[in-house]
Amino acid sequence: MLPYAIAIACAVPWFLVRLLVDVHAQPAPVPPLAISVLTGLAIVGAAFLLSWAAEVFQLDVSQALALALLALIAVLPEYAVDTVFAWKAASDPEFARYAIANMTGSNRLIVGFGWASVVIVAWWRAGRRVSISAGRRGSLEPDGTLVNGSVSLASQQAVELAALAVASVYAFVIPLKGQIDLIDAIVLVAIFGVYAWATSRMPSEEPELEGPAAAVGVLPVVQRRAVIFGLFLYATVTIFLSAEYFAEGLVETGKSLGFDEFVLVQWLAPLASEAPEFLVALMFAWRGLAGAGLRTLVSSTVNQWTLLVGTLGVVYRIGQEVSSNPVAGGGLPLDPRQTEELLLTSVFSLFALAMIADFRLSVGEAALIGGAFFFQVVGAQVAPDRTVFQFVMIGAFVAATAYLLATSSARRKGIISLPARIRGALSGASG
Repeated sequence: MLPYAIAIACAVPWFLVRLLVDVHAQPAPVPPLAISVLTGLAIVGAAFLLSWAAEVFQLDVSQALALALLALIAVLPEYAVDTVFAWKAASDPEFARYAIANMTGSNRLIVGFGWASVVIVAWWRAGRRVSISAGRRGSLEPDGTLVNGSVSLASQQAVELAALAVASVYAFVIPLKGQIDLIDAIVLVAIFGVYAWATSRMPSEEPELEGPAAAVGVLPVVQRRAVIFGLFLYATVTIFLSAEYFAEGLVETGKSLGFDEFVLVQWLAPLASEAPEFLVALMFAWRGLAGAGLRTLVSSTVNQWTLLVGTLGVVYRIGQEVSSNPVAGGGLPLDPRQTEELLLTSVFSLFALAMIADFRLSVGEAALIGGAFFFQVVGAQVAPDRTVFQFVMIGAFVAATAYLLATSSARRKGIISLPARIRGALSGASG
């Protein structure tokens, strides 16, 4: 139980500061950088607790639903930080751009770093010689193929891929409107609702728990569920007490140190909130369950494109209703930089989806996704004209997506087969 103790203790320094110091006093008694570090540490610890608890939760629900819930719960810190930005944006326009920055950064991290890392780690773990299956160790999905150095996706993952494709395509509508509003919330939350319903109907199988999750999984049912509930509660309270200060600390740190606050919020905040999720997925890959790890990250991408983006518009609107100094307008506004970031994130998601449209991802393809991600991130910081570079990258990802689909009949067939795969998954569950 030592890992649980360490994760719980991560929040103690921040709790002590909140208890003993008036962090709202002026001049600030605690530097913004120190607040960012303390709250970030608390959020990381809470995210680990959430991830372990959600993994054990597979014992009580279907694996597909548990992985979807794991992805949803693991991104709870991301929801909390983005919600803070959207709420504050209702009375202070400066914070509107940070909500988009955090969301686009976390999405591209999950796809560009997360998806690629799972395949590469699994390939390395397998000795770089043997095949990697998306199913349980030694198993083969009925409609999957094992290709040396590739992860073959299970047919049931058509549910996640279809939901992500629909959400990514719809995301192009948002920049055209120049805001995230209640209409977007209705559409995106509806997509998530259908996705959650479909995953809840997937067949269940006994999970293979290891590490901290296994220590809780062997407990008697009543005790195990009580521990899971306690972990969820403690982690949620920790995130609730830390998210606002973490968000504000990042912004103030950027200003005080002369850094671009947008870049800090876009890349540093997701690194803290997504780190446990990445580790969970990589642990799946290391244990020979690369498909489960990849499925977790794909589910997280779906959650962020649907529930998270939709939530931003709702929170912003509520913030306007209760604010004494509301910002004019009905939806969370997008400035030119946010628009280009949202477009870039959308086309990058579609590029990655095109790469796995044939229901497999090789090491080379994973490296290409990861390389494209890092090239875009670094290039945007060093390019003479960031906006021109970003739109060049948008065009490049559109062209690459079109090329992948035009030159690969397997990918086109994979897309055409999505409805049949989804029906097969649901009929198999009901059977």
